Amino acid sequence: MALLGRLLPLALALALGPAATPASPAKSPYQLVLQHSRLRGRQHGPNVCAVQKLIGTNKKYFTNCKQWYQRKICGKSTVISYECCPGYEKVPGEKGCPAALPLSNLYETLGVVGATTSQLYTDRTEKLRPEMEGPGSFTIFAPSNEAWASLPAEVLDSLVSNVNIELLNALRYHMVDRRVLTDELKHGMALTSMYQNSNIQIHHYPNGIVTVNCARLLKADHHATNGVVHLIDKVISTISNNIQQIIEIEDTFETLRAAVAASGLNPLLEGDGQYTLLAPTNEAFEKIPAATLNRILGDPEALRDLLNNHILKSAMCSEAIVAGLSLETLEGTTLEVGCSGDTLTINGKPIISNKDVVATNGVIHFIDELLIPDSAKTLFELAAESDVSTAVDLFRQAGLGTHLSGTERLTLLAPMNSVFKDGTPPVDARMKNLLLNHMIKDQLASKYLYHGQILETLGGKKLRVFVYRNSLCIENSCIAAHDKRGRYGTLFTMDRVLTPPVGTVMDVLKGDSRFSMLVAAIQSAGLTETLNREGVYTVFAPTNEAFRALPPGELNKLLGNAKELANILKYHVGDEILVSGGIGALVRLKSLQGDKLEVSSKNNVVNVNKEPVTEVDIMATNGVVHAISSVLQPPANRPQERGDELADSALEIFKQASAFSRATQSSVKLAPVYQRLLERMRH
Repeated sequence: MALLGRLLPLALALALGPAATPASPAKSPYQLVLQHSRLRGRQHGPNVCAVQKLIGTNKKYFTNCKQWYQRKICGKSTVISYECCPGYEKVPGEKGCPAALPLSNLYETLGVVGATTSQLYTDRTEKLRPEMEGPGSFTIFAPSNEAWASLPAEVLDSLVSNVNIELLNALRYHMVDRRVLTDELKHGMALTSMYQNSNIQIHHYPNGIVTVNCARLLKADHHATNGVVHLIDKVISTISNNIQQIIEIEDTFETLRAAVAASGLNPLLEGDGQYTLLAPTNEAFEKIPAATLNRILGDPEALRDLLNNHILKSAMCSEAIVAGLSLETLEGTTLEVGCSGDTLTINGKPIISNKDVVATNGVIHFIDELLIPDSAKTLFELAAESDVSTAVDLFRQAGLGTHLSGTERLTLLAPMNSVFKDGTPPVDARMKNLLLNHMIKDQLASKYLYHGQILETLGGKKLRVFVYRNSLCIENSCIAAHDKRGRYGTLFTMDRVLTPPVGTVMDVLKGDSRFSMLVAAIQSAGLTETLNREGVYTVFAPTNEAFRALPPGELNKLLGNAKELANILKYHVGDEILVSGGIGALVRLKSLQGDKLEVSSKNNVVNVNKEPVTEVDIMATNGVVHAISSVLQPPANRPQERGDELADSALEIFKQASAFSRATQSSVKLAPVYQRLLERMRH
């Protein structure tokens, strides 16, 4: 029976399979980084960790894969050193760190991890050392010696002058009355300290860094007989105010305080959660032009977007930033948060003047520059930050500036500056009308545009949207950059000046003297009605010079054969609209004749069947015209291809005759004509 009792659990485990085996708990980010440091240090012996040290400082970091190869922390160079991993020590004469540190009580462990100043101050109090040496289970977040030394002199004096109250309370705030290892330290959690049950804010970041009230864990998980010690890089102080309360008491937040009240964000900033507030100081607001600031403060929606753009969705302490990060705000935009040495940067600018003010519901960094999101800006303000300043100057000269700074919902199609590299056109009545047709009567987003969509302009024109594989175009002009959506208007940066369509394809050809011979040929072939009716055509239009370049007599012969003429002309007409910006490397465009045209673009030169296009994108209401300097020949009309077609037909006849001969087992020899034909085709 005893044997059966031992075998039964094994049999059950085998029957249930791997799914019955408890899964190993996932490693925390800190443990993963420590594991990577172990892997990098293993060539130096057991329990050796690779550590990155900032050159010229005592700052050390366990290394992750990215940092290992970059060898930089906050843009500053590091050197690799090899040290015993936490919990291990060297043995004279042996490689690596083979011995586990002996377990002792918390007080003695403080000395083992190098927190001798914390040990010294513990000694000065009457009550704390006995607790650390006695029974129980505690966690101590012990400030390093450097952390104590960096305290302002007046703060340190106030602590050591009253050791049994101030110093004791400060040390108790660094303690928790149970054992807490790093795998239990979760991002955004609060631990109850041993000082008046005040909370300690814990943040555990994906890069493996763990902070306690924004102080970084330097050496973690040092076990003691009665608890665990974590070495941290700062002396932490109690936190009792939420973000809103800190705004209320700081003099430098007077304007921010009024803005928050006007926006109705008070409940968010005083409620539960873990946020980062990039708090603009009074100085930050003063840098903004008065007209802009008054407009935003007087517009509840713009004001709310402005403030939400200063709130990150999670708490981010400065110690957690060792390289550039993209962080999302409550407004929905992304800020690039980085560092250069000890300086934090926002979108590459060193605008943080005071960092890591910890609140009960997050952390505050003071900034000296306002972060205005696109959603709170006018079209003028959006354009000022984009590559469209020349176009905006034209709108201003044409007296259309009020459309770009008012509350009218519209979309501005603004050509980029490079479009005007050869000079800007004069602003006359014709130009003003053209500019009006660069303003759409609705606030659009490019991601919602679809092929064939019709857009109405302030100038009264109707523009078409064309969606291609790698481009999105409105008539002949394609979007060249991500759209910027402002408070009332959206800015599309376009790759050329837009030309609205005027008349049908036939109207366009008739109105241009270069195409008079083509117009006559179209009329002779009976295709006028086709090119006048509604449709979607791309016409590669041979100029008069192209017709004159035909061999002598061929033009007259062509004009005298209406059927052949229609066949050739239809080969010049594609059955969809293809503007130059939608071509890409190569597009095969089906013609009305049935064969396909090969249209390509390279170095801003468009070719059709390897023939250059002399002018692109003459827009019509039912298509687009591209001027060419040669008459295109359909494949069946090209001499070489005509011969190939005949040869293919003859070969098919020959194959059928051969099959018939074999099937009937006829002794009749193939006709000499087939034999001769076979020989010719072989050669």
